Order: sequence, then C-alpha cells, then structure tokens
Amino acid sequence: MAGLSDVVPQFQELVAQLPDWLQPAGVALAGAVPFVEGEGAAAIGVVGGIHPVFAAVAGIVGNFVAVLLVVLVGARTRQAVVTRGGRAPVAPSANRQKFDRAFARYGVAGVSLLGPLLIPTHFTAAALAASGVPRARILTWQGIAITLWTIAISLVITGVIAFAG
Repeated sequence: MAGLSDVVPQFQELVAQLPDWLQPAGVALAGAVPFVEGEGAAAIGVVGGIHPVFAAVAGIVGNFVAVLLVVLVGARTRQAVVTRGGRAPVAPSANRQKFDRAFARYGVAGVSLLGPLLIPTHFTAAALAASGVPRARILTWQGIAITLWTIAISLVITGVIAFAG
C-alpha cells in the first residue's frame, strides 16, 4: 500500500494530465481519499495551477461526498446491529481511544472541527455514526469542518505561492 508521501505526487500527476476543464474532478477525487482530505486535495489543485476557489470547492465536494457515504453506511450498519439486539462493533484501536476521549470532552462539534488534527474526517464520521449520533448532526459539523479546514489551507498555500512568486 502506498504511503501518503506517494499518494500526493500521484494525484498531482493525475490532475496535471487531465484537461483543464476536468482538473477539478481530479481534485475532488483526491479529496475523497482519507489523509489527503479536502485540504490536501485543494493544495494539490492550487499547486497544480487551478484557481484556488475552484480547487477548494472541488476538494470540499470530494471530501464531503466520501464522508456522506461513510456516515450513511455507518449509520445503517449500526442500526442493523442494534436492531438485532447487539452492540455496534467498536475496534479497540489507538485512534478509537483518541476519538472517545475527544468526543467525551468536546462533543460532535469539537471532534469534527479538531478531528483533522488527530484522524481523518472519514474515521471521525464513522466513529460518530457508530456512536449513534444523528446523521444530520454529523454531516452538518463535518461539512463545516471540511469547509473551514479546506479554505484555511487553500489560503495558506495561495499565500505561500504568491509570496514565493
């Protein structure tokens, strides 16, 4: 499996090879990948020469669509397990322990907004869904977090490029 250091250059190359009108779709695809996320995808697009607004929107859309799918599948899986009288499975991992501590302390809004500092939005969304948090609440806060982080990183990358150029 390729590491993150391998994935980003591969997406940069993919986006660069696409026709100009299709490049935002490549950025959106990158945004759907855990650890790349909307902010990484937007950075790929901006560095690749896509207008920062288009790169940010594409990264946000790609990341949010992936999170939406994770939440829908996670909520249905939890419902199926609970309906059969069982408990939703919880993997005893270091990431889950970090999530549980942060969730207890900061709630849905906090883990959504601070989550990208700890674990990818995909994992945060899945953990929230497995915890029984309503889908609309997860998607609202994940959408806010994805948007804020992607815009922030896009502005930083755009500023660095402008300063260096």
